[in-house]
Amino acid sequence: MSAAEIELLILDVDGVLTDGRITPGNRGETLKSFYVQDGCAIKIWQKNAKHVAILSGRDEACVKLRAAELGIQTVVTGVSNKSFAYQKILKETGHQDRQVAYVGDDCPDLSPMQRSGFPVAVANAVAAVKQTAEYVTRKRGGEGAVAEVIELLLRRQGLWSRELLAGS
Repeated sequence: MSAAEIELLILDVDGVLTDGRITPGNRGETLKSFYVQDGCAIKIWQKNAKHVAILSGRDEACVKLRAAELGIQTVVTGVSNKSFAYQKILKETGHQDRQVAYVGDDCPDLSPMQRSGFPVAVANAVAAVKQTAEYVTRKRGGEGAVAEVIELLLRRQGLWSRELLAGS
C-alpha cells in the first residue's frame, strides 16, 4: 500500500464507528454511541482535503445525523450488497480502488476490503476480516479505531502536525 495515494476513507458503521451494539429506543428508533475522538479525527482528515464516505447495511436516522454533523456527504445505508455500494461510492466520488482505505469489522465488509488500496480491520473484527486486512487497529471499533487509522495515514503522508491538531 502506498499511503500517499489514499484520498478516500470508507467506513462501516456498526462495529467500526460504533461498538457494534444495537439498542432499540422506546419509539422504535435505534440508539448508537459514536466516539468523539473518531469525529475529531474525521474533521482533521477533511481539513487535509481528504474525503470520507459511510457504507452501512443498516439504514438508521442516527447515522445520517452523525454524518451530517461531521460534514460527511457520501452516505450509503441500507444496502445488502456492499460490493455494489462500494462501486457506487467510487463512481460518485471519482476515486479509484488504490486511493481507498476501507475500515470494516464483519463478513459483509470483505468484498470492499479486498478491492481497496488499504484494507483495515478494527481490533474486534472477525477473523476473516483481520486476515484480509493490511492493518489491524489496536483500538476496538467505537473506541477510537477510526482516529487511529486517520492518524496512521496522515503520519505516513507527512500531514500529521501540531499545527493541524491545534486548529481542529
